[in-house]
Amino acid sequence: MNAEDMVNHPPHYTQGDIECIDAIKAATKGLNGFEGYCTGNAIKYLWRWKYKSGVEDLKKADWYIRKLISGHLNDNSRS
Repeated sequence: MNAEDMVNHPPHYTQGDIECIDAIKAATKGLNGFEGYCTGNAIKYLWRWKYKSGVEDLKKADWYIRKLISGHLNDNSRS
């Protein structure tokens, strides 16, 4: 694999029939700011965990999910 492939289509993001970036784009449509950022990052780490950094990626996904939950709870407490 050449260096360009690792930038544009790394194997840990191209598993299955859809690339991770396309899934993130679809999953975060309609989300804004912090909500979209945390959701996209959680998806990224869940997508690649088996092919790149294992449990470390699962912990990173968990971190973003917890931030998303915390932000959502804080937003709802202000309503």
